Amino acid sequence: MKAVLLATCLSLIAAEAQAISRYETEGRPCAEIQAIVSGDGAAILRFRSPRDPSIQRYGRYVADRRFCHHNEQAETAFVPAADTNSCPVRECIQVDPEDNMLFRLH
Repeated sequence: MKAVLLATCLSLIAAEAQAISRYETEGRPCAEIQAIVSGDGAAILRFRSPRDPSIQRYGRYVADRRFCHHNEQAETAFVPAADTNSCPVRECIQVDPEDNMLFRLH
């Protein structure tokens, strides 16, 4: 019984450490980048900074909120693509739960 419980706990830990795919955005049109993120659920996108092309940038982008942690929400971000400098994708942003409250009861 202890072995089954231990195996279950270890499998839950391993589920958090699943590999995430990495993609270059250079040479890819915006629709392809969006399809990659949507199909994978979450992906690391690497691209050159639009302000300084000598700087390599990267980030984790997601299909929707389900791929964010409990204290994060998916917000629109932009990455450069072959056909535009502002391809909209979603990125997990950490939020304070109190910031999302419309009002408080006293």
